Amino acid sequence: MDRREVSRVFRTRLTQAMGRAGASRASLARRVGIDRSTLTQLLSAEVDRLPRADTVAAVAAELKVSLDWLLGLSQVEKLGADILHESLQVAPSAQHPVDEQIIAWFEEAAGTKVRSVPATLPDFAKTGEVLGHEYRVFSARSIDRAFGEARDKLTRLRVSETDMEICMPLQGIEDFADGSGIWKTLPGPARARQVERLLEVVDELYPRLRVFLYDGLTHYSAPYTIFGRRRVALYAGQIFLVFNTAEHISVLNRHFDDLIRAAAVNPTEIGPFLRSLLPIAGGDG
Repeated sequence: MDRREVSRVFRTRLTQAMGRAGASRASLARRVGIDRSTLTQLLSAEVDRLPRADTVAAVAAELKVSLDWLLGLSQVEKLGADILHESLQVAPSAQHPVDEQIIAWFEEAAGTKVRSVPATLPDFAKTGEVLGHEYRVFSARSIDRAFGEARDKLTRLRVSETDMEICMPLQGIEDFADGSGIWKTLPGPARARQVERLLEVVDELYPRLRVFLYDGLTHYSAPYTIFGRRRVALYAGQIFLVFNTAEHISVLNRHFDDLIRAAAVNPTEIGPFLRSLLPIAGGDG
């Protein structure tokens, strides 16, 4: 946006925020520490003027809105991070299903780029056997429901114009194939079918879907997903921390770029890499 557009958006959103907060010009100016005439000028459509950085920061803090939203850099008004409880939690009462919310965020990001560091394997590429292995102890979501949601995600990815990049530690894929850690009790043939499934999905959706594998000995990442320019959902275990500001999104994008630069296996190499794991996955450890 140019200066004139930023000024217009700022006036509109400042007026909205003041209305919701029930703040008059005099009271807001007093609390922020500026002259009422200065605030009046900022709200006037006749004056193409932007406030000083310290002024707009003070106004945003006083009205409890996002600085980025006030300047038109974000579509989300909330200040700070939202916490969204995951439907997979083992709890007496599950809240709004997270997967429905994630699908909505994915659809909002249509036409842009979604970037993800998954907790294990990409949900949309998991087989029913793997989903059954992961969700068999969760009371808040059945295996059938988990499989249906994974299938819906893949369907949306197939018809969407959205590009998707996935970064994972290559050791995570190797541990899966070898049946290590949480995969120890998953039979070898099931692991092999999962590797084949992942290979099929990657082959089908490339180049809109690009998978990078980085070396977990040199780099680390918590699981998170960047939904275009709108938000970042950071997975913290049974909850997601959702950030909507341009600053948070930019920081996580730079982190994702670092993972891509460190990739030991690039998208054009992922097929041969997965095929090399099939004999390992087919065994039982």
